[in-house]
Amino acid sequence: MPHPPGPAHVLPGPLASLFLRTRNLLRAGVLSEAQKPLWLDVYAAFPPLREPRYREPRQQYGKVQDVILPILYQEDEIRAKFYEVYGNGPQYFELSELNFKSICQRFVEKFNELQKEGKIEMEELFEETGKQLFTEGIHLRRKETANVAQQTPEEVKTSVLEINSQTPLEERQEQKQDQEEQNLESTDVEKENPLPS
Repeated sequence: MPHPPGPAHVLPGPLASLFLRTRNLLRAGVLSEAQKPLWLDVYAAFPPLREPRYREPRQQYGKVQDVILPILYQEDEIRAKFYEVYGNGPQYFELSELNFKSICQRFVEKFNELQKEGKIEMEELFEETGKQLFTEGIHLRRKETANVAQQTPEEVKTSVLEINSQTPLEERQEQKQDQEEQNLESTDVEKENPLPS
């Protein structure tokens, strides 16, 4: 006796519910009674109020923009000040040592230690940290005479976020162009005023 056409016969593939597809596989003889899942009888006895159906996810139009906030820590501000005042320094990074601490990292740790003590005012804390490291045998050389105590926290944050637009390759190219221009100028002067021989 043929089965009357039902929703499973009309709906193709994933659009038919799993219950209907499994039931039809049993009726067609593709699945044997031994392979019948346990949940099939329970589902038939207690059907859900609304039959679950596969639905295509809606397409979102336009660009979805995630707001990514810059992650800045207090240590980043201290490091920015350090590199602005002292530069990279003469010491290289020893990456093969597991417990290696750069001068900048030692500076940050000493800064935080002095800040926790609370004996020194915030305006003088940066300068005092440099003096403390000097007494411990770490000599810091200033890159330029910048008065760090007069910088506002906003100036420090902007210096942390600033990205140097020139890469080292661009800087070298500019230097080469300057040298070539100087060479051209010097050859022009020699052509105008040849040396008597």
